[in-house]
Amino acid sequence: MSFTDAFFALRDEVRNWGRWGDDDRLGTLNLITDDAVAHAASLVRRGRRVSCALDLKHSNGVQIGQMHGRINPLHAMVKIHSPDLGDADGRGMVPHFSDDIVTMPLQAATHWDGLSHVSYDNTLYNGVPVSSINPMGGATVLGIENVRHLTGRGVLLDICAAKGLERLASDHEVTGDDLDEAAEHGRVTMRPGDIVLLRTGRMQVFREMGALPYVTGPDGDGTSPGPGFDAVRWFHRHDVAAVADDTYIFEVFPGPDWDDALGVHCVHVVDMGMTQGQNWDLEALAAACAEEGRHEFMLQANPEPFVGGCGSPVNPVAVL
Repeated sequence: MSFTDAFFALRDEVRNWGRWGDDDRLGTLNLITDDAVAHAASLVRRGRRVSCALDLKHSNGVQIGQMHGRINPLHAMVKIHSPDLGDADGRGMVPHFSDDIVTMPLQAATHWDGLSHVSYDNTLYNGVPVSSINPMGGATVLGIENVRHLTGRGVLLDICAAKGLERLASDHEVTGDDLDEAAEHGRVTMRPGDIVLLRTGRMQVFREMGALPYVTGPDGDGTSPGPGFDAVRWFHRHDVAAVADDTYIFEVFPGPDWDDALGVHCVHVVDMGMTQGQNWDLEALAAACAEEGRHEFMLQANPEPFVGGCGSPVNPVAVL
């Protein structure tokens, strides 16, 4: 497998290396300025809050084992009702504590992919060598801890609703025209620094049929809807800061040409420096936006600062 000429043409068109300096570690998140956040805060009118996160759980999580090392979270108790300062008379009239631990990949459920998550040609975003990731320190240059906050104007582009569909076909490639159509449907004018949430309806498959059909498709053919190369150009043209959607793979898979499979990951993360999210549950948010009659909101989606992490779990909350 090797990328096609179409991939390299797109790379040359959208690459942001050096745009924010040779030492930049944030990529398109630089587009979320103080003014952009202030505008996002002005969108809070009712204070209605909607979470877009899946539950972190071991049973029936989205990980089915086809990707090496990705498991559903393993939760265990390390102490239950423990009298840490002692309970000499055994009456229990002293402070007691319960603690637990979790073992999980940082991309177990709803998450952000950091800028160290994807590489090609032995290179990460902004020309950082892939050798900057090592077994002991993880991502020593582009770790997710660089992203201290990810809050701004969120925009739901409900591709399904714009087309009058419950969910997109499993092999649907989201194009720039689809994004324009969804923006018009939501009466949204794009602004630099927006955090775009794409609803394909694929999360309905997880809710109704379980993890295997969600990951591999209702027909088991391995296909998934999502943005393709034309959508990447649209994101770049509109100075989008980050993109998340409601699928396991994020992008259309395998796409029009197998040689370009997962090419959106590469141009987004490596070339544009764009943080992207997967496994976001956008069903409740879509319903809320329809009820409120608006598809813009303040979005708080701050990653956990795992030093050296290639991504992070997140509980994104839209505030309308």
